Amino acid sequence: MQKKGSTSSLFPILVIVVSFIVCYLIFEFVLGNPGNFVDEARDKPKVGNLQGIMYKGGYLVPVILTMLLMVIVFSIERMLTLARARGSGNIGSFVRKIQFCLSTNDLEGAEKECNRQKGSVANVIKSGLKKYAEMANNKELTHEQKLLAIQKEIEESTSLELPMLQKNLPFIATIAPLGTLGGLIGTVLGMIRAFAAMGQSGAADSVALSIGISEALVNTASGIITSALAIIAYNYFSNRIDTLTYAIDEAGYSITNTFDSRFN
Repeated sequence: MQKKGSTSSLFPILVIVVSFIVCYLIFEFVLGNPGNFVDEARDKPKVGNLQGIMYKGGYLVPVILTMLLMVIVFSIERMLTLARARGSGNIGSFVRKIQFCLSTNDLEGAEKECNRQKGSVANVIKSGLKKYAEMANNKELTHEQKLLAIQKEIEESTSLELPMLQKNLPFIATIAPLGTLGGLIGTVLGMIRAFAAMGQSGAADSVALSIGISEALVNTASGIITSALAIIAYNYFSNRIDTLTYAIDEAGYSITNTFDSRFN
């Protein structure tokens, strides 16, 4: 278990390092391919060559591309994790089956549904069902204490599952504003270069001016795209997590309410 946790904590670091290496190689050898430029010095991109234009955005381009790749990698990881957390079937249908089993006092059937569904929601509900059966046979505690014990078991199980659902989401949330800021920095640096070119010898250097404008526009566009994808991904996964937690709350309420009505 400790090895698994250690590997999990290293995953974001590996993603950051590998993403930067990959994006720098793309920047240097794909975008910076001499075939994308008029001259071997890679100062002037060919007309309409998007890769060459992106290369002239400067060394801020691989940084923004790194953030974009991180959003993609973390999004794929979250999709797989939340798919496992949801289980093998429809969550709404699963909760209704649990409620039906509880209404007929079929705890064994409810546990079978949990084993069939699997995932985080099923794990929490199964813990609640086990505590339900334990409290049903308990002769020492009062009714209120039994209810509190069931609620506490569900809350503790939920608190163990939620961190796994929310893991790595803070990285996506952080990249959302950073992408825009990176694009803004690129815009400022590009405009500085453009105005510096215009101020040389009283006339604008067309090559230097185009480089500055390219740096400004490329970084602005890539930064906005990165931020937009990060915001969409974060909101999407947050909504998925809310759906799972709502299902847990609904099933947990059914368990405690059924126990209250049956043993009161």
